[in-house]
Amino acid sequence: MEASTFDQELADLKATILKMGILVQELIFKSVEALKTRDRNLAKSVIKMDMEVDRLELVVDEKCINLIALRQPKASDLRFITTGIRIATDLERVGDLAEDIAERAIELSEQPLLKPLIDIPRMAILAEQAVAYSLDAFVGRDVKKAKAIWQIEKEVDHLRDLVHDELLSIMSKDPTTISRAIPLLLVSRHLERISDHATNIAEDVVYMVEAKVVKHGGGKEE
Repeated sequence: MEASTFDQELADLKATILKMGILVQELIFKSVEALKTRDRNLAKSVIKMDMEVDRLELVVDEKCINLIALRQPKASDLRFITTGIRIATDLERVGDLAEDIAERAIELSEQPLLKPLIDIPRMAILAEQAVAYSLDAFVGRDVKKAKAIWQIEKEVDHLRDLVHDELLSIMSKDPTTISRAIPLLLVSRHLERISDHATNIAEDVVYMVEAKVVKHGGGKEE
């Protein structure tokens, strides 16, 4: 009975992390959609939804602390639980970044778009995909899927560079565009940071499964 209870508690922890992950994916999508459509109400809904992400992070932390304190888990389960804490931290930060994108959408909503948004929505799709892959890797203990995120991160970085260069060129030719260009620069940076957080989760999954550290280039494959 004790083992069964512990297994259920681990399953509940996993379910809470998944709920959090699904929510932040929705926030990424809605924040960029609000930017594209200049929809202030949609942007405001993202800001409100981020409060639920914050709440779920506290729930995950409490579950993990209780499991460690009360169950004295063996090494593999302990890695799972500590990985859960780190994933919740990364997901909470993703929610904060999506909230900031929504705030930039509100800032720009009363002005015409500086340019058609092409690369930023592509970045958002990739960032969502990276978060989804990282959660799938966590749930399935799938190292191969975790490592696939590193390639997605490179694609996001490339698109960020394209956005950065294009916006700098626009601002240099016409300084009156600066007030509309800077928020878009910030959005591209936030989407890049979201993919970085997904990569952090992937690295934690590799450690959870293989007890192998790949952060900071430690054995990380190109």
